[in-house]
Amino acid sequence: MYKLMLCLRYLRTRYIALASIISVTLGVATMVVVNSVMSGFSHEMHVRLHGILSDIVMESHSLDGFYHGEAHMEAVRRVAGDDIESIATTVHVPGMLGIYYRNEWHPRQVTIIGIDDKTYNSVSDFSKYLKHPSNRQQVDFNLKEAGYDGPAGSPLVESGWNYRRGKIAYQKALEEEMQRFEILHQTGHMPADPSRIAATPSPLKDTAEEPVVPKFSDDPEAPPLPGPPPQELAERMAQNEPAPTGAAETEGDPFNQRHRYAEMDTTFDPMKHQSPGIILGMAVASIRQRNAEGEVKDYFLAVPGDDVRLTFPSAESPPQAVSETFTVVDFYESKMNEYDAGFAFVPLSKLQSLRYMTHPELGSAISTIQIRLKPGADLAAVTNRLREAFPPQQFPFRIQSWKDMQGPLLAAVQMEKTILNILLFLIIGVAGFGILATFYMIVVEKTKDIGILKSLGASGGGIMSIFLGYGLSLGIVGSGVGCILGLLFVWNINHIAKLIELITGREVFDPTIYYFQEIPTIVEPMAIVMVVTGAMLIAVLASVLPAIRAARLHPVEALRYE
Repeated sequence: MYKLMLCLRYLRTRYIALASIISVTLGVATMVVVNSVMSGFSHEMHVRLHGILSDIVMESHSLDGFYHGEAHMEAVRRVAGDDIESIATTVHVPGMLGIYYRNEWHPRQVTIIGIDDKTYNSVSDFSKYLKHPSNRQQVDFNLKEAGYDGPAGSPLVESGWNYRRGKIAYQKALEEEMQRFEILHQTGHMPADPSRIAATPSPLKDTAEEPVVPKFSDDPEAPPLPGPPPQELAERMAQNEPAPTGAAETEGDPFNQRHRYAEMDTTFDPMKHQSPGIILGMAVASIRQRNAEGEVKDYFLAVPGDDVRLTFPSAESPPQAVSETFTVVDFYESKMNEYDAGFAFVPLSKLQSLRYMTHPELGSAISTIQIRLKPGADLAAVTNRLREAFPPQQFPFRIQSWKDMQGPLLAAVQMEKTILNILLFLIIGVAGFGILATFYMIVVEKTKDIGILKSLGASGGGIMSIFLGYGLSLGIVGSGVGCILGLLFVWNINHIAKLIELITGREVFDPTIYYFQEIPTIVEPMAIVMVVTGAMLIAVLASVLPAIRAARLHPVEALRYE
């Protein structure tokens, strides 16, 4: 009982112990904060890296890809069928994206990924990062009317079919006005006041002897293009009814107006039709920077509804440059700048067709086979089994897990976390040396007390336990308070960051660099337990040598000069 009483007395009355407690507290709190923030960043990186990559990727050795994809997938199922949840194929090819903005082309280097919108989401979390709610449910490459989300969840007002129709109408009106201006200039009807151009009647209406009627063919005997169809014919066309065949019904329709209007409907009209769809990484089509007020803003070069131009190599030998116009139908925002600024997704069949990757006998070539494993499957074991069954010397692809593909980046993050833990643990080590020095001073100062205790019958082990208990109590109090302070700091870290910004006038967490709106944190209970246990262990170890010295004191020597 006397041991506990002396420990508590020393803890309450020795102000020098307060310095040791503060050292342990600061060390533990710092380690809790750093571990939580690093775990948050690491988790976000893992989620975003894995969001576009399936568990295992079988990647072609060349840009031309490889054939017999179905046969290879069947062979994969035979090797690892019990661990496989789903399989999908893709085509990867480097390309150049051209965005026409403010009367000039803005080139962007991208990786074009051809995906099957029905199966690709089963092997990755791709749809989670799309900006239209319906695409997050089921991906497709059709432009939506509206409802796209912008950065940070704010609505993207100018986007979709509403934006596209308005833009096309404006462009047509502008072109007509420019043509009219040119005609006025050529005919000498240019008004003195250019603002009166819109009010000036068109000279075409005055000079044309009769209207030019377009025809379906160059045959001079061919009848002119008829006017709008009668109401009953329009209704039959909408209901997909057959064209009239009776003499009375075909009167006035000798050339099958229904067929002509069907041909007219197939004509590409940007007000009604879109080019093949493309999903762009958010940072491909936008620029994030601060405005004059210091606010972070995204400036878009293209939005859903705009057309862009893709240029990429064909699968021929030698490869030829292929260009095609695509319509932006959605954005992909994983907040991983490497992906958001470098990926463009297009329909798989369209990309295979444009690159001439379809063979009449071999079928369509692919670049990768993406494999998602069932929950709980051993990623490394399945990867090794597939590598053993499909050696790269015999098969036209190599097999990697998603961790292998991002190995250097993940290893760098883990190494940074380990080094920081080691360096910060030295803070607690310094506190341990402070406890060691403090206890030596206490042993010297309390030599007479130790002698009296021993003369009254206290054993060496009892004296030693007093100082070990004292060190343990310092560790418990210091690590406990430090743990609580660290957790409070982590839970309020974003508010604290804003407070520091107000005080210093500088941004602590720049969203233009990290693409995060808030500092990510994850509290790992096991890491907290390890930090607290380590701090208490250091405090106890620091008290061992002074306790041994106190236990070895002889009562006669301790009381000789008293």
